[in-house]
Amino acid sequence: MKVFGSIILFSLIFGSMAKGQGLKEVIYQENNQKLAGLISSNAGKSLPAVLILPAWKGIDQEAKDAALDLEKEGYLVLIADIYGVGNTPKDNAEAGKQSSIFKKDFATYQKRIQAGLDELKKQGATKIAVIGYCFGGTGALEAARGGLNVEGAVSIHGGLAKDPSREVQPVKTKVLVLHPADDASVSKADYDGFVKEMDDAQADWQIITYANSKHTFTNPESPDYNAIMAKRAWKHTKMFLDEVLK
Repeated sequence: MKVFGSIILFSLIFGSMAKGQGLKEVIYQENNQKLAGLISSNAGKSLPAVLILPAWKGIDQEAKDAALDLEKEGYLVLIADIYGVGNTPKDNAEAGKQSSIFKKDFATYQKRIQAGLDELKKQGATKIAVIGYCFGGTGALEAARGGLNVEGAVSIHGGLAKDPSREVQPVKTKVLVLHPADDASVSKADYDGFVKEMDDAQADWQIITYANSKHTFTNPESPDYNAIMAKRAWKHTKMFLDEVLK
């Protein structure tokens, strides 16, 4: 019995070590708004870090899978809570309304992103990059536009448009845009305007366009999912993070 018990105990311990990764809730704050993000299990260590900005419905499985994979690569990872505790959209209609508020009020969006960056620093982050999906991809670009202290910003099928009345500021952050060729939410005018904006901002920018791909092409739960292009996009993301953070 003792031997059998020891084998079970060893299996449990070894299985836990083999997994090695996990996400736990972390509560942080932006002004009076409580925020509930998810942080990787290596929190507290001095490591290069990635802030993940989720899509318009809040923290989802795609963001969680990305965080776990990036932890395996040696990054400290936080999935940000942009909306705040009690404000997670219940459906697409609510998500559309709430995300639109932040897109219009870009200064508040940038503050919520900064709160996530501050929390990462508290948790041991050295250098930080930000990546985002959809609404979060728009946020990644806002981090670059706002001059937040990040080494790189990756927008994955994010919105590219900016209110033309906004003054273009210099962008020091390296920018990578992963763009689906058939994204109906991004017009040619938006695309061309973004290229001009980045050039005017004297940014280090790059756009990779994926053929036969619609808006949410990286999300396995979406009808737009394109497995081949999603795999390529994730490789490109990790190559970029490796360049700017390691």
